[in-house]
Amino acid sequence: MAGRIPQSFIDDLVANVDIVEVIEHYVPLKRAGKEFKACCPFHDEKTPSFTVVPDKQFYHCFGCGAHGTAVGFLMDYANMEFVEAVEELARRTGREVPREGGDGGGGRRPREDLEPLFDMLERANAWFRRQLRRHPGAARAVDYLKGRGLSGEVAAEFQLGFAPPGWDGMLGELGADGSARAALIRAGLLVERDGGRPYDRFRDRITFPIHDSKGRVAGFGARTIDGGEPKYLNSPETPVFRKGRELYGLWRARRAGRSPARLLVVEGYMDVVALAQSGIGYAVATLGTAATGDHVQRLFRAVNDVVFCFDGDEAGRRAAWRAVENTLPAMKAGRQASFLFLPEGEDPDSLVRAEGRQAFESRLDGALPLSRFLFDHLAAGVDPGTAEGGARFVDRLRPHVGRIPAGPYRRQLVARIGALYAARVPAGPYRRQIEAWFDGLSRDGSPGELARLGDRMRAHTERLRGSGSPATRAVRMLLHEPSLAAEAAGVEVIGAVDVADADLLADLVETLRAHPNLRTGGLIEHYRQLEWFHSIEALAHGEPELSDPDLLRAEFAGCLRWILDRAEHLEAQRRLDALKNRRPSELSAGERREFAELTARKAVHRGGTASRSQGSRGEA
Repeated sequence: MAGRIPQSFIDDLVANVDIVEVIEHYVPLKRAGKEFKACCPFHDEKTPSFTVVPDKQFYHCFGCGAHGTAVGFLMDYANMEFVEAVEELARRTGREVPREGGDGGGGRRPREDLEPLFDMLERANAWFRRQLRRHPGAARAVDYLKGRGLSGEVAAEFQLGFAPPGWDGMLGELGADGSARAALIRAGLLVERDGGRPYDRFRDRITFPIHDSKGRVAGFGARTIDGGEPKYLNSPETPVFRKGRELYGLWRARRAGRSPARLLVVEGYMDVVALAQSGIGYAVATLGTAATGDHVQRLFRAVNDVVFCFDGDEAGRRAAWRAVENTLPAMKAGRQASFLFLPEGEDPDSLVRAEGRQAFESRLDGALPLSRFLFDHLAAGVDPGTAEGGARFVDRLRPHVGRIPAGPYRRQLVARIGALYAARVPAGPYRRQIEAWFDGLSRDGSPGELARLGDRMRAHTERLRGSGSPATRAVRMLLHEPSLAAEAAGVEVIGAVDVADADLLADLVETLRAHPNLRTGGLIEHYRQLEWFHSIEALAHGEPELSDPDLLRAEFAGCLRWILDRAEHLEAQRRLDALKNRRPSELSAGERREFAELTARKAVHRGGTASRSQGSRGEA
């Protein structure tokens, strides 16, 4: 397969593309000073709150919180995959996308031509469809589909087919020569046999073609007719098909002229087809796996409202919890996820046929919101009436909150869960403590000590309080003013300090020193494939607390001083502990002097901390 796109190419592409031109191709923009504005394309509004900032190669909406780069816009609005978005921007700028790796030696090689593979899959799909109409053994398949209530029109719309019994039906029809057989094997349609002739993978089954985002057949699902095992059989992983990424029915639901307000995720191909027969044409299915992170990203690139449908038994709830874990990192303002659990013994197909479309859609409207399902799952076995129970619940919740990108959605979700928990706690001091815990958990970072930067800085103190650790604030300032990286000293020790986002700060400074031309948009794309991407994207959203350049530089310098002072203090404490663990008779004269100096410095540090604490109480 093709190699990886070099990060340096993506950085340069995002830095030089005209984000205004890219977005204006889809959304009409109006100049507003140095920026451009429009009504947000991601939510309904009458007053423009969608802003494009060309200096930073960045857009964001003050209404729903949508934000990102030119690459992100093409992914979220034009529903492109990451590689497709990069290729589209490269095409606009007249560049060829380079590739690295993929040839075992770190070099480049031309991108593989996959069209012959897609062509063979289309030929196979046409062959399966002909067999459903003409093969003598297809009557059983037709009877089965009719028994499930499907019309010929729906079967034709979903391109259902029939893989006849026998080991070499497709091989004989489509595998006339060696190159054709090789293509059938690569497409997952034939199975190789050691020392023998290959044979058809799908036999005596109803076939369901699985289309990619461009409407091309990428693979197949196949269902047994007479109850054999496995019930469903999918294409294997191929150069054009990944089971953990594709969603059956998504291309059809999003085809030209269709714009669903929500998507319903079910577990079987037949459920998707049967729901469409009943007028619910926005159902999609995972391919025999739990919903993955890639699935969730594709769903939310298509719509902002996703309903996951599961059996109501224990297995269904376990599958739903896996979906929750993969959904949390994708949640942001404007998006919603909910969960529908079916009555015992029912599936979407049987339920919609029994009660009709309107009643079924009423169930979807009443599906359990993600916040409620998260609360119910984590509150199981917790006694809300005790402090221990409250602490246990918050400890359970904290890591899941940490997986959600910082911003309005995370704060709102924690507030909703906090309200659900507080409603189960009797009024009094303990409830106030619980509410305070949730208030702290909803913040985008933990409050840190604020440096005093003169009279002009004092007016901003309350605004800065609670905006994150000194390292978090420094990262936010760097994202909006990358030139500050040149003023950062001591970067080699910053990453080792036990302060939130200190490691990110150190990496960001090194990145900006290596790539001084990166701006906000370029930095987001630089980190897209790295573990810090969600933190970078969230901290880049919105404006920094200070707009005055002098104050911004003073605050940045103050944050770095705080971090470096802490690093020095920790190193001194480590050295002091090491000296304390040795007998006085073992210390040299120099080490005794060092011990005295470190002890005195610690006393001064304690005194300074106490003075600052008293001063704070006095000011309050």
